[in-house]
Amino acid sequence: MRLHLCNCFNATFAAADSPSGASAPQSGGPVERSVFEDLAIGSRICAAENVFDAFGHLSVRHPTAPDRFFMTKSMAPALATADDIVELDLESNPCAGETRPLFLERFIHSEIYKARPDVQSIVHSHSPSVVPFGVVGNPMRAIFHTAAFIAAGVPTFDISQEFGETDMLVGNRDKARALTRCLGDKSVCLMRAHGSVVVAPSLQLAVARAVYTEVNAKLQLQATMLGGPIAALSESEGRIADAVNIAGVGRPWELWKRQALRRMREEAELDD
Repeated sequence: MRLHLCNCFNATFAAADSPSGASAPQSGGPVERSVFEDLAIGSRICAAENVFDAFGHLSVRHPTAPDRFFMTKSMAPALATADDIVELDLESNPCAGETRPLFLERFIHSEIYKARPDVQSIVHSHSPSVVPFGVVGNPMRAIFHTAAFIAAGVPTFDISQEFGETDMLVGNRDKARALTRCLGDKSVCLMRAHGSVVVAPSLQLAVARAVYTEVNAKLQLQATMLGGPIAALSESEGRIADAVNIAGVGRPWELWKRQALRRMREEAELDD
C-alpha cells in the first residue's frame, strides 16, 4: 500500500493497491452502528466544548478486535457523521481498501493502543487553555474533583529532545512511540507547543476527560492569578474522586449527546 501526502490539509490518502500487489488489512469485523454514531457525536462534543476547532481527533478501539480502531476520515470534527468513520489497524493502515483521506497524526492512536491494552479511546487536541502548560515549568494540577485524573501527574512530551527541530507534528510511528513512552501509564500527556493526548477505558470517559482537562486548565490559571499556594487534589484524593467520576460519566455524556443531536437536527433542517 503506498501513501501519498497531501500538504494542502495535512491528510494522507491511501491507495487501494500497491505496485507489489500487497493487499489492504482486513476489517476486524462488523460493529453496531451506534459505535460509529457515538464516535461522531463525541467528535462534535469535543468541538462544542472548546476542545477541538477545525483540528483534533477522537478514536475508539474496535469492541471485538483489539488490533483495530476507528476514527473519522480527515475532516473538521464538528462536521463528523457516522458515515465518515474509517477503520485502521495498529500500523495505522486503513482496512478493507479504504481510500478516504486520513489524519496525518493517526499514529498517535495506533501506538498508544499497541502499548496500552487498558485504553479504549483516545483524544488528541490543541485545546487553547491546555497548550500553555506545555511550554512553562508550572505543572498541570487537579484543581477540582471532576478533573481528579490529573492528580496522578501530567508529563510533557518535547518532540525536540529526540527529533530536533520539526514541524511539531507526530506524523510517523517513531514519533508516536516516543510520545507513548512519555505518556506512560497516565491519562493525560501534554505536547510542547502543540496540544495534548487524553486516554480512557471508554469513549465517553475519554471525551469527558478531554473536556475537563480544558476546564481544569482554565481554573488553574484563575487560581494562579489569585496568588498564594494552590490546595490541589493529592494523588490519593485524585484516585478516590476519579472512581466516582468514572461511575458517573453517563450524566455529562447524555447531556452533551442530547445537545449534539439537537445541533445535528438543526443542520439537517437547514440543508433541507
